[in-house]
Amino acid sequence: MAAHNEHRRSVPAAAAGTERPGEHAGTVALAAHGLVKSFAGAPALSGVDLTVSGGTIHALLGGNGSGKSTLIKCLAGVYQADAGTISIHGENLPARQVTPRRARAAGLRFVHQDLGLFDSLSVAENFALDAGFPTNPLHGIRWRELQNRVDGLLAHYAIAVRATDRLGSLRPSQKTMVAVARALADQQESEYTLLLDEPTASLAEDESRELMAALRSRANHGQTIVLVTHRFREIEEVADHVTVLRDGIVAGGGPVADTSIAAIVDMMSGASLTAGSAGVEAALRTPAPPAQGAGARSPLFEGRDLSRFPLSDVNLSVASGEIVGLAGLAGSGRSTVLRAIFGDTALTGGSMSLDGAPHEPSSPADAVRSGVVFVPENRHRDAAFLDLGVRENASATVIGRYWRRLVMNLRMERDETHRLLADHSVRADGIEIPISRLSGGNQQKVILARWLRRKPRLLLLDEPTQGVDVTSRRDIYRSLRDIAAQGCGVLVASSDLDELAELCDRILVLVEGHIVADLDPADTGRSALAAAVMAADHTPVHLRKDQKTNG
Repeated sequence: MAAHNEHRRSVPAAAAGTERPGEHAGTVALAAHGLVKSFAGAPALSGVDLTVSGGTIHALLGGNGSGKSTLIKCLAGVYQADAGTISIHGENLPARQVTPRRARAAGLRFVHQDLGLFDSLSVAENFALDAGFPTNPLHGIRWRELQNRVDGLLAHYAIAVRATDRLGSLRPSQKTMVAVARALADQQESEYTLLLDEPTASLAEDESRELMAALRSRANHGQTIVLVTHRFREIEEVADHVTVLRDGIVAGGGPVADTSIAAIVDMMSGASLTAGSAGVEAALRTPAPPAQGAGARSPLFEGRDLSRFPLSDVNLSVASGEIVGLAGLAGSGRSTVLRAIFGDTALTGGSMSLDGAPHEPSSPADAVRSGVVFVPENRHRDAAFLDLGVRENASATVIGRYWRRLVMNLRMERDETHRLLADHSVRADGIEIPISRLSGGNQQKVILARWLRRKPRLLLLDEPTQGVDVTSRRDIYRSLRDIAAQGCGVLVASSDLDELAELCDRILVLVEGHIVADLDPADTGRSALAAAVMAADHTPVHLRKDQKTNG
């Protein structure tokens, strides 16, 4: 433990302050006891306990659906827990009574993945949007006073920018530190507890290290920090303590100095990897043979050295009739792969081919003309026309076929829509009702069905069954297997490991923009798949204390 603490204090100080490292050690800054929260009868938190010591960085980990976000929202008062208590600097509050205002008044400050900053405004203006603009008796803005105050805060937090700088000109890590400084702007000494929800999910490694060094320095000066992250390297380098959630309960935790990465993976996956660790590591280092003879055929789609942050030199292929899964944590790049293939984001390096010809879509419309279609993760924002009817949503991808000499054949459109809904088991009270009135599962089936009408060569799906009921999930799987049987290649990105194992012929594992494994789900247990997805530094080796980095 002594060596562990020395490692953290060796990080160069990045902020001025009067506190001494460890000054608040031993005090409890934040605690939660027996937090329970359910949604529609389904438990999200089942008696969660959390204790955060003052002046430390406490890492909060867990896979998708583990309860991390629910816990943070209960602490913030965004959700009211059904039972339990929350203690902030010794003040006990029934969890049911915590509101955003009470959480803030008690000294909790939050920085979310969406930083809530505006690139078009100056740094000072972004601060003022939160704290207010200083004004004179005539209600004019005291710009110099605002700029001087913000410059003082930036200097205090050792952020090398000026109040007058346009926020959009800053590096991503600097923007995050500006958000941190804004959250702590009214702090006296270090009495606030700062909670950061995956602040490095969209940062490159060098930017991540810069931010982590700044946070470690703040903790050395007495700041209490709760860090939600998926990156094991960050835990090793800066965290003092770790708590792991799984399925709404605390799966384990302890001082980082006494907890191996392998043990953390065990806690997150719910299955001990110790006995099979050799097999897990072998699976990561030796790609599995392609399933169902896919590799014996020429690939339908092939990507070579694909690069676009966070992707780096990614190679992948999908054969005709093959369903390939993309597994990875938030920030791994799985969605970026799909959007690059669909022409929705430009690559900075690499090449793609479709049926042996170069695939260089200039836009999504260009990709669709090539036979590539995409079902995005956020159907409400990016896929469904919520104010239009089921018929219009179902016809959106083939609307041209119903026009004849400037007249639309509505009878043909209606007949084909009825057949489409029947073929895909869509349950709707008529085809003219707004699609927003359908359940989430039926909305997703309509969106998938309208793309399948085009007989695509390559189908891309991002979280295809997110927020979908069990029956609709079964129907969607059947549709995907049917289209694959017709020769379409399917590439599925999903955070649901059970879904990938059930649906896919092969699973590619992405870790921080790199493909680290090509697994055959028939030969790979769930624990091995979980270990690959959660791998630190691209391999789930069991790190010993003497392997810890020194920043």
